[in-house]
Amino acid sequence: MKFTPSAGALTLASLAGSALAGTYTVSDNIVGDDFYSAFTFEAIADPTDGRVNYVDEATAQSLNLTYTTSNTFIMRADDTTVLTASGPGRNSVRIKSNTAYTTHAVIFGMNHMPEGCGTWPAVWETDESNWPDGGEVDIVEGVNNVVPNQSTLHTSPDCTIPSSGGMLGTVVGTDCDATVNGNAGCGIQYTEDDNSFGPDFNNVGGGWYAMERTNDAISVWFWERSSSSVPAEVSSGASSIDTSTWGTPAAYFPDTDCDLATHFDANNIIINLTFCGDWAGSSSVYAASGCPSTCVDYVNDNPTAFTNAYFEFASINVYT
Repeated sequence: MKFTPSAGALTLASLAGSALAGTYTVSDNIVGDDFYSAFTFEAIADPTDGRVNYVDEATAQSLNLTYTTSNTFIMRADDTTVLTASGPGRNSVRIKSNTAYTTHAVIFGMNHMPEGCGTWPAVWETDESNWPDGGEVDIVEGVNNVVPNQSTLHTSPDCTIPSSGGMLGTVVGTDCDATVNGNAGCGIQYTEDDNSFGPDFNNVGGGWYAMERTNDAISVWFWERSSSSVPAEVSSGASSIDTSTWGTPAAYFPDTDCDLATHFDANNIIINLTFCGDWAGSSSVYAASGCPSTCVDYVNDNPTAFTNAYFEFASINVYT
């Protein structure tokens, strides 16, 4: 099924819940050119203070920063321009889904993610108009090629997660409150699989990320391309799924000490690639990553370093 949401679904949250816990039916199947109708390009100032210049859709297409085949969507950064210190940042792309979702599951079929020193790629969900009160779920995120992937929640106050249990990953922060701890949020690192991020992810041909959000828990799974444990309904893009058969998630955020129903609004999917900024460009983080020079100087002066700074999506399937 191609991306054909109803008119109401473009602006309203999708239906909350399904007939049986863990069972969903596909609502949006986004492949190839469908990305252009399913997402809006956000040519905005970077909220994370990155060395980036997000361009609009027409500019992205004219500069070949986004393009499609029948079964892929590529979005990438400029890799030809030496930047001036006083000029804008490196051209890149940020897109936001036209549909906002409440209870749902989503599967990202990814063949490649951006890599390189200074890069900060992310696949996430939030309500930009009501952040952080409307919540944020970071599904794929990391900086400067450092493994593994980290999934994180950012919320209004009074939302915490347990320090362990119910997941394969390791908790690196339990307070989800975006107003404390420098907005570190409550993060979980995928310690079971270094192929979950950066060049290692790309070297194994990518894989699948999946996220399920209910009022009881938010869960994230990852399977690399050759994994024998990837569910057939995930790899095949099935029309219906049952998340209860997917095994232990990499990241698990239960409602134990966080009322997810009140901390999360209907959220849009956002995919973006920024450079440097508050995380990747932090002097301590950048240096610890083993990257040369300073982050901004490196991004300004070395365009060919970003030839592999691109996302390639085979599909995004959303289930409600």
